Amino acid sequence: MRILVTGGAGFIGSNLCESLLEDGHEVRCLDNFATGYFHNIQHLMTHPSFELQVGDIRDLKTCHKAVQGMTHVLHEAALGSVPRSIKDPITTNQVNIDGFLNMLVASSEAGIKRFIYAASSSTYGDSENLPKVEEIIGQPLSPYAITKYVNELYAGVFHKTYGLDTIGLRYFNVFGRRQDPKGAYAAVIPKFVIQLMHHESPVINGDGEFSRDFTYIDNVILMNKLALTTNNEAALNQVYNTAYGQRTTLNELVNLLKTYLSHFDPEIAKVTIKYGPERIGDIPHSLASIDKARQLLNYQPEYDITTGLQEAVKWYWKNLK
Repeated sequence: MRILVTGGAGFIGSNLCESLLEDGHEVRCLDNFATGYFHNIQHLMTHPSFELQVGDIRDLKTCHKAVQGMTHVLHEAALGSVPRSIKDPITTNQVNIDGFLNMLVASSEAGIKRFIYAASSSTYGDSENLPKVEEIIGQPLSPYAITKYVNELYAGVFHKTYGLDTIGLRYFNVFGRRQDPKGAYAAVIPKFVIQLMHHESPVINGDGEFSRDFTYIDNVILMNKLALTTNNEAALNQVYNTAYGQRTTLNELVNLLKTYLSHFDPEIAKVTIKYGPERIGDIPHSLASIDKARQLLNYQPEYDITTGLQEAVKWYWKNLK
């Protein structure tokens, strides 16, 4: 396959680029480096089947250029983070909706065989159903959640209207190697890891009993590959939870991190935890049903929270200490 990975210099995108090259595919990475980093893909630059295109999905000409000669698209480019979207809903909308629409138009006109895109568990909004089942969602709780739901609606319309085959992957709290620990909108796991490594007290929003279906990066790579390669017609033009199917509270998460990091530095076990106010737009509990992905894509995730965290902690200690 000749695969375009948008946002290919980001956390998930760079891992996808690397894995797809290992499988023998040709890969083009499109990134504007707003949230991605060149160092994530620097080791790929000499690979004969890898190409970098610097550009922004908000520009339609850039999108047309990016899909030329490609057979498949993995659309990872987006502005993540609920708090960022609350602070700046306009830019989040421009990137996540206008940019997404540009990519759909360019892909449809270029005859792309399959368009796989990063959807989000935030789409479940205020639905209290657990586990989260793809067909039952609530009202969105943030501008970010709205943008990711609109992506799903647009993907459905583009299949019905233009015949573009799409698959949406609702990511649940992905973590692992190369996830950025810095910045105001850093994800909770790398942020906590860095703080603990420096003997700083992590701050948990709320009482720590909010729970998440933390999903290791290799499970996400597996889902993307299954979406790319499935021959099951019934599996196309669907949205799937991309998760492990196990719930962990933030208190449990921090304790696991302290345990695994203590193998490298016993002093970390003594670091205390602080608690702050709950964040606006946060979903209290998140747990995915992965039955649909199992049935239609034959998805069998390999990494639970403990095995994934051990791998992630080893990577962070080696690369960021």
